Amino acid sequence: MPGALPSRASVVVAGGGAMGTSIAFHLAEAGVEDVLLLERAELASGSTSKAAGGVRAQFSDELNVAIALRSLEAYGAFGVRPGWQIDLHRVGYLFLLDDPADVAAFEQSVALQNRLGVPSRLVEPGEAARLCPLAGLEGVLAASFCPLDGHASPEAVVQGYAAGARAHGARIETGCEVTAVETDGGAIRRVVTPRGTVETEIVVCAAGVWSPRLAATAGVELPVTPYMREVGFTGPVAELPARIPLTIDFSTGFYFHREGPGLLFGMADPDQTPGFDAPSDPAWLERVLAVAERRAPALADMGLAGGWKGYYEVTPDHNALIGEAAGVARFLYATGFSGHGFLQAPAVGEIVRDLVLGREPFVDVAALSAARFARGAARPEHNVV
Repeated sequence: MPGALPSRASVVVAGGGAMGTSIAFHLAEAGVEDVLLLERAELASGSTSKAAGGVRAQFSDELNVAIALRSLEAYGAFGVRPGWQIDLHRVGYLFLLDDPADVAAFEQSVALQNRLGVPSRLVEPGEAARLCPLAGLEGVLAASFCPLDGHASPEAVVQGYAAGARAHGARIETGCEVTAVETDGGAIRRVVTPRGTVETEIVVCAAGVWSPRLAATAGVELPVTPYMREVGFTGPVAELPARIPLTIDFSTGFYFHREGPGLLFGMADPDQTPGFDAPSDPAWLERVLAVAERRAPALADMGLAGGWKGYYEVTPDHNALIGEAAGVARFLYATGFSGHGFLQAPAVGEIVRDLVLGREPFVDVAALSAARFARGAARPEHNVV
């Protein structure tokens, strides 16, 4: 039987994915006492477990590049702080571009990235073929590549942050959903769970696709929509190249990367109905394989070993939501679009820590406030892993 919850916590973090555990770790490491993380199921069982594991600095705006660089630095040092092996492979991201407009847009993005210290570059199809021998390049005009990018294990990152948080005194409880945040006069009083209430003045909502439901109990609106995501993987593949970039067909969003002795692959379904009860399309795999015939021809000859499906969150401009809610003191939120939440988790942990402690974060996250949607100020971002 699970033990009794504490009657009080200085900070309650709702959600045990990459963002939630990173936040708990950074708070506890900074000396915040009585940090309590509550997870509805198991750690990393939500959107984090459905992430492709990609980590990249190839973004089209300065804020996302800054957050990504900070996170990439942290992932590179993860074996020391918090001290965990995360299976990080810096094999690069390779974006395949077959539309002249996309090539022009990526030229601008690469120029911005280079100015900010990201060693990305546009490459010709011939170099793209050398970087990724599995890629089909029919119609490809150019590609964008950055050697800083790569992929890691989302589950290992969560376990590492959770272990680090516990080592610094945080408490983590699984199988314990925060069902409501009770407020009084715009101030948080307590959180409600099936195992009782916990008094607190600070709540960080990092519950992924379940964030809107929880935030609504405190009178906060978070524009996050759940969509079904499916990921597939192959069995062992003989003579698979040791280093394969995380390769993305930008026009369709189809992607693949090496996963152990085989490949992991996926592609968002543009016709997927939103919602928790929306079924996935049984023809999804057929459509993925149709794209793979052009962009990863060898995939069709590999034995499919299985896959998994689950929900991931989508925000109106495909960006993270990070900030403190207006009208409810000390209600903070952190949720990321699709796999971006995994990528951004280390930096978001720092940002939320500083917001809780009243410090100035290393970047101005006002542009990531949920309130900006009410002002009609959404900014577009790449709808890819």
